[in-house]
Amino acid sequence: MGGTRTMVLKLVALTVAMFGFGFLLVPLYEVFCDITGLGGRTSNEAATEVAIAPDTSRMVRVEFVASVNSNGPWEFRPEVGSMMVHPGQMYTTTYWAKNLRERDIIGHAVPSVAPGNAARYFNKTECFCFTEQKFTALEGRDMPVVFIIDPDLPAHVETVTLSYTFFDRAGLAAAETPQAGLQ
Repeated sequence: MGGTRTMVLKLVALTVAMFGFGFLLVPLYEVFCDITGLGGRTSNEAATEVAIAPDTSRMVRVEFVASVNSNGPWEFRPEVGSMMVHPGQMYTTTYWAKNLRERDIIGHAVPSVAPGNAARYFNKTECFCFTEQKFTALEGRDMPVVFIIDPDLPAHVETVTLSYTFFDRAGLAAAETPQAGLQ
């Protein structure tokens, strides 16, 4: 009987340890991706250094993608699907978003760059993703992105995709704290 009890306690401890490890894995992965640029994560801060000499001998295709999290109360899209750019030269594009609710809401955009190894070379100097976006009821507006692709982008990378997922900040907060919906 004592052996069974010991085995059950060990299995419970192992289950708790595995749950704890799984719970901590997501924040650790996010920190790792932020530091290394892996996984297509871009910085949520404005780039401070700007390349001085554009590489006019090379063109890179930048594709723009927009998505809304499930049940998001938004219409969200890039103004252009793609553009050809010279690495080292600054460009501006816009995304358009509209609040589809008849009440004020706050949106937040999460950027991603593909291929993942290109994220460290994609620098935004101005972006709506740096701050939360407050929308009045049924408001729609353009939101700018000013970016530059570092001339050190590996030569084999000919296409870079900038993708944003737009979230309702209240819904995002509720997802982060499961008890919020029970109050």
